Amino acid sequence: MKLRINRDDLLTALQRVQGVVEKRNTMPILANILLEAKPEGLDVLATDLEIGMRGLYKADVQEPGSVTFSARKLFEILREIREPQIQLTVTENSWVTIQAGRSQFRVVGLPSQDFPSLPAIDREGLMPLPGSGLLELLRRTIFAVGDHDTRYVLNGLLVTVFQQDGRWMIRLVGTDGHRLALAEQELDGKDLPISEETKVIVPKKAAIEIRRLLEEDESEPLIGFTRNMVIFRKSGLVLTSRVMEGTYPNYHQVIPKNGAHPITVERADFEGALRRVSLLSTDRSHAVKLSITTDRIILHSSSPDFGEAQEDCPATFKGKEFSTGFNARYLLDVLAVIPTERLSLHMESPLSPCLISEEGNPHFKAVVMPIKI
Repeated sequence: MKLRINRDDLLTALQRVQGVVEKRNTMPILANILLEAKPEGLDVLATDLEIGMRGLYKADVQEPGSVTFSARKLFEILREIREPQIQLTVTENSWVTIQAGRSQFRVVGLPSQDFPSLPAIDREGLMPLPGSGLLELLRRTIFAVGDHDTRYVLNGLLVTVFQQDGRWMIRLVGTDGHRLALAEQELDGKDLPISEETKVIVPKKAAIEIRRLLEEDESEPLIGFTRNMVIFRKSGLVLTSRVMEGTYPNYHQVIPKNGAHPITVERADFEGALRRVSLLSTDRSHAVKLSITTDRIILHSSSPDFGEAQEDCPATFKGKEFSTGFNARYLLDVLAVIPTERLSLHMESPLSPCLISEEGNPHFKAVVMPIKI
C-alpha cells in the first residue's frame, strides 16, 4: 500500500473518528482505524462494535492495500506536521511509514483482516432530513440523556417518526429521571419511505457523533432505521449504530399540563441570576431555593463551606406565592438551549415537576424535577 494525501483531509478524517474509536483496552484493534487505499481514494473506518464510521477521502493511490494502526497516535502526528502533503507506505509485517517533508515516522500496525467488518448498508429506505433542523433537535435534547444510568434505556435518545393531523413529524426525547427534554419538527412527507410510526432508541454516544457531523456544515443528511440499526449518511460519510433494546418510559405521564398561572420571566435575567447564586451552592446538589412572588423570583443558596447568596429576578405570576428548590445545573442546561427572550415556568405545587416552555414554540418542552431544601 502506498499513497499521497493532503494533510488537512487526513486530519479531518482522524478528528471525525476520535469519538468513535474505543478508548477502553478490551480489544486492542478497536483503538485502531482501518485505512483502505482504493483507486477512488482512501477509505477511513473506525468502530467500537456498537458504532461505526466510514468516510472516503481524495488521495493519490499508487499501490492499493489496507492496514490498521493507532488512531490516537496518527492524530497526534498529523497535528504536529506542517507539510501540506503526506505519503503513507505500508511495508512487511504491517509497518506504516509516514513521510512529510524532512519528518519520517515508522508506526506499528496490525493486519487489516483482524479489523471488525462494518455492516453493509443500502441507500434505499433512508429519509432526507434538513441538517439544520435535525441539529437543533439534537442540541435541545442530548443534555437530558442519562450517563451510565442503571436504567439502560435512559442512556439513549428516543427518536419517533409519526403522523399528526396528516403531517409527518420527528420527535426526540431525552431523560435521566431528573429532567426531560422534548423537541419535534415537521418533516417533508412527500419523499418519506415510511408508512407507519417508527420508534428507536439511539445511544447517546451515537447521537453526539451525529451532532458533531452536522455541526461541520448544514448539508442535507439522510437517516434511516432498521429493526436493530440507525444509519446516518452525509457528504460521503456513513455512520451506523446499533439501536438500544428495551422499552422507553412513558414520558407523557411526566410532562405536566400548562398551569393556569405560569411564571413568566426574561430568560437572560433568570439565567444570570441562577449562575451567580449557584456559585455558593453545595457542590453535590447545586441546590438553589426559588421563592415565587407576584412580581419576582427570589433566588437563594447556602453552603456551610462557602456562605450564602441571594438575588431577585423580575417575574410575573398571578397565583399563590410559594417556595421550591432545584438543582441549578439542571435549570441552566435547559436555559442554554432556549433562544427566545421570554420563557414560562409551570408548576402545580412546590414539589411537582416544573414544565419550562419558550414563547411561541409548542414543539419544545423541558421538565425539571424539584428537590427538597
